[in-house]
Amino acid sequence: MQAAKLAAQKTLAGEGKRVLPWNLKSVSRIRLDIKSWNEALATAQSEAPKNFALQLLYDEISLDALLTSQIENRKQQVLGIDFNLKNAAGEIDEEQTLLLRKLPAYRQLSNAVLDAGYRGYNMVELVLTKTIDGNPALEVITLPRTNIVPQLGQWYPDYSEDKFTEYRKMAEYGVWILEFNSGDLGLLNKAVSHVLFKRFAASCWSELCEIYGIPPRVMKTNTQDGVMLSRAEQMMKDMGAAAWFIIDETESFEWAESTATNGDVYKNLINLCSNEITLLISGAIIGQDTVNGNRSKEESSKEMLSLLVKSDIASLEAYWNNTIIPALVKIGILKGELTGEFEPSKDLEQLWKFTEGLLPSYKIDAEWAKKTFGVEITGEREAATPAKGEESKQGLKISDFFD
Repeated sequence: MQAAKLAAQKTLAGEGKRVLPWNLKSVSRIRLDIKSWNEALATAQSEAPKNFALQLLYDEISLDALLTSQIENRKQQVLGIDFNLKNAAGEIDEEQTLLLRKLPAYRQLSNAVLDAGYRGYNMVELVLTKTIDGNPALEVITLPRTNIVPQLGQWYPDYSEDKFTEYRKMAEYGVWILEFNSGDLGLLNKAVSHVLFKRFAASCWSELCEIYGIPPRVMKTNTQDGVMLSRAEQMMKDMGAAAWFIIDETESFEWAESTATNGDVYKNLINLCSNEITLLISGAIIGQDTVNGNRSKEESSKEMLSLLVKSDIASLEAYWNNTIIPALVKIGILKGELTGEFEPSKDLEQLWKFTEGLLPSYKIDAEWAKKTFGVEITGEREAATPAKGEESKQGLKISDFFD
């Protein structure tokens, strides 16, 4: 019975049909503010929640260059670590590990898990397809988060309507449909206000630059005389691109006096928001404060980021072992009793110093040195003719240091 159900699921996925289809929606671009954020939060935290407004807000703030760079810096440190599959005996399954690493789905699934921490949740659908050569392939479709309500386990084909499907009760759930849920609204929710304030300050600063850089022009003329007014308009248009206006000879215009500033107030607000964004994602301000920065501060900041990266690795490893690998085994991409494990990070500089100190007293495995440091050992080097006083070093070979 179970085998027949799984075969039917494979047939459905193999035909390239989506289990959870959705309707594409056009998105209008409007100016966002704190009111927009509060309305999106109220919608997501109501008795009948919907998350499309909050997820669209996350999409908008993700356009911020600093926020994007901080998230990518943290994610790429995780994705750059090798992932190994181990069999029941605890040994690395080289064949299946290499197979998994070559699949585009490996990086896509890891990305989906990591994104769930930033956006609150994520869900993907697996579909068996064929390559251009006719070989079977696995396609990973990231489902739109706007249509998902993980608080109630509901999927909306159209998030503007009330029709939904309880996806956790579907037979495909856990095999073809994989869910990753952080249990909260995600880290990006804490960054919304800082990105919006930063965007506001940058907009005001740009207007200030325009006013101070190209001050507006004013011209007085007889506005009742159409010929003189047309002549004045043409003159102002021909004199450059700065803003201009025309008033009557009997009218007066005065500039409002305000506190003289060169934009420091906006610069300080932008720096504050940038620092808050960096602290949120990286745990410390890394490489931004060039005035008060120093080497020890940068090193301690990198250590803080490394702790967050280790936490991401532990979370990603748990999802691979409890959710992804069992699904790939049921689908038939992987075989046997497998567990996934990321290789522990190594401080190569410190490790090389230890290795260098051991060379005079111990032999080092040549294969390990090649794999760890990338040192290609091709053979023994011929001993040079010793100089006077160097006779004691004659006869040393590479095999004296490496097995």
